[in-house]
Amino acid sequence: MARPDKAAAVAELKEEFQSSQGAVLTEYRGLTVAQVSALRRSLGQNARFRVVKNTLTKIAATEAGLDQQVVDLFEGPSAIAFVRGDVIEAAKGLRDFSKANPPLVIKGGVIDGKSMSPEQITKLADLESREVLLSKLAGALKAKQGQAAAVFQALPSKTVRLAQALADKRADA
Repeated sequence: MARPDKAAAVAELKEEFQSSQGAVLTEYRGLTVAQVSALRRSLGQNARFRVVKNTLTKIAATEAGLDQQVVDLFEGPSAIAFVRGDVIEAAKGLRDFSKANPPLVIKGGVIDGKSMSPEQITKLADLESREVLLSKLAGALKAKQGQAAAVFQALPSKTVRLAQALADKRADA
């Protein structure tokens, strides 16, 4: 490859690192072309799975300001899932695909500028999606409001029942 082509490839990778919310680094050794195509489809519209050259990617990652810890992961056949949407959804897709296809190994990644280990990415994949978490939060807030309303309503009704019980007791006496 000519020098200008390499410089263009480095610039493109650097822009991918800077414009994406996350990048998950994988090793794809042993996957067939059909399996890689299936992985790309399973990641959906939010993630772009690219097979990369380690030397050029190391340069791009360093220029993009990534941790040396992430740069050191570029060994062996590497591919990166650049995520431009829900990072949890992409992490779930990679985790599920790697369970079904053991040759795909998650090496680590960068999410919102922070380097992450494979274990952390797996924990991230175990989280519910953003929409589900927001709906659970809304449900919890609504339940607390209902509990508060019940407490405020209980005080006057208990007072009325107490007054009625006292009136009944006086009437019996």
